[in-house]
Amino acid sequence: MREWTREEKYRYLKDPQELKELYDRISKSGYRQTFHNQAVTGLMNDPNGFVWHDNRWHLFYQWCPWGAVHGLKHWYHIISKDLVTWKNLGVCLLPDQEDGYDNKGVYSGSAMPIDDKIYLYYTGNHRDADWTRHAYTCLARLGNDGWPEKYPLPLFGANPDYTEHQRDPKIIKIPGSDTYYMIIGAQTKDKRGCALIYSSEDLQHGWTFLGEMKVPGFESFGDMWECPSVEHIGGRDVLLLCPQHLTIPGRGQSQNHNGYIIGNMDWETLTFTPDGQFHVLDFGFDSYAAACANNLQDADKAILIAWMGVPDVSYPTDEEDWAGCLTLPRELTVRGRRLIQQPLPELKKLRDEKLPFEANEAGCFALPRAAEVELDCRKGDVNMYMFTDEAGKGGLSICYSEERKEITVDRSGMQIRFNEKEGESRTRPLENGLSHLRIFVDSSSIEIFVNDGDAVFTSRIFPTEAERFFRIEGDTFNRMWTLKRAVKEQFLI
Repeated sequence: MREWTREEKYRYLKDPQELKELYDRISKSGYRQTFHNQAVTGLMNDPNGFVWHDNRWHLFYQWCPWGAVHGLKHWYHIISKDLVTWKNLGVCLLPDQEDGYDNKGVYSGSAMPIDDKIYLYYTGNHRDADWTRHAYTCLARLGNDGWPEKYPLPLFGANPDYTEHQRDPKIIKIPGSDTYYMIIGAQTKDKRGCALIYSSEDLQHGWTFLGEMKVPGFESFGDMWECPSVEHIGGRDVLLLCPQHLTIPGRGQSQNHNGYIIGNMDWETLTFTPDGQFHVLDFGFDSYAAACANNLQDADKAILIAWMGVPDVSYPTDEEDWAGCLTLPRELTVRGRRLIQQPLPELKKLRDEKLPFEANEAGCFALPRAAEVELDCRKGDVNMYMFTDEAGKGGLSICYSEERKEITVDRSGMQIRFNEKEGESRTRPLENGLSHLRIFVDSSSIEIFVNDGDAVFTSRIFPTEAERFFRIEGDTFNRMWTLKRAVKEQFLI
């Protein structure tokens, strides 16, 4: 794997043409996605600033232009009318050079639209000449002309009672209140993950530190919390967070997780009282930094998009100088003490040709590069093998045991294996058995929705040309469609 120097990782982009040769080379990759958002060059990670404004959805994402490396981060801007087909608008926020408050990266954050502007809140990653880190919470204002205006001074700097790991501001407006709250992921001086809360009655200034969020039972849960947020869904409060550097049973040696706790948030006492345990948001191998749209006018649901990747690992396309994509948007609702994640109904617009299930001599079906496969499952074991060879061997297995009432996804049968120490198998109990599978396959990913969103498995996969078949064992009724392109590939910086 390539070793990047600091100078290479933090090189400033001066002219888009500097990236043209890289784009031309990357665009030829067989693993470029068809209906998922992905970086035009280099690396994509966290989704940022997800809002509805001016009759369209706005979404930004972390972008490092030069290659598959976490270096100098920018915000890249994309829009959509329906959350299905997307249009690239180009880079929006660039780091300032020299001594700017974000001179070594425009890090993750959120957005809030007011009148004809979108206010963008982000972490400015500043480094001194001796490479000492300083985190600042910064603000930019985006007008309908698409031109961002950075405020000359940050809203505030890092709280000195915590380490410099303070980032990912999420701005929240409580209905019926004039107060805005901001939640920031942080780390205590004794290396415990936490969230800090600020408030203001004005989006642009006057932010006051209120204190640390109290979450009884989770005082020592990882050494850093990234991307924390409190969402109000169906009358319940949901704390979303990404605890780092801890292991969770059933998650292999993975150290970074994306999950949630359902409970009740008291903004007066800054206390989130859990009603149950921490749940993993996605049971697959590659999902992190989930973000919900900030101004959805529906109290019964939320809409979520995540980075289809995790920190501190590598992917096969790193050698091609690009990595990362975003998940499909999901509709979140609360059922009991769990979140339900379902594909948006609008995603059916991607369906192109309905394909017949015509098996070869080995009982295998051809698997398109971009497809949706849907199964209604009757009682009994169901075994599904995706990305096999034409004889039905190898691939990624999706196996449900009626006796154990659990479903397991295992990608160890793929020819191209990666991040094996993170674990290659994930299992989820299904108390009520398996009734339905809806699977979205793209050139280098798979998203498996179980029982209408009761569980989701999201994973990057990198099939070879021979791994283009699948087979099914069990009593199922099956449908399959090819899927259309959702994002136009173009060199737009």
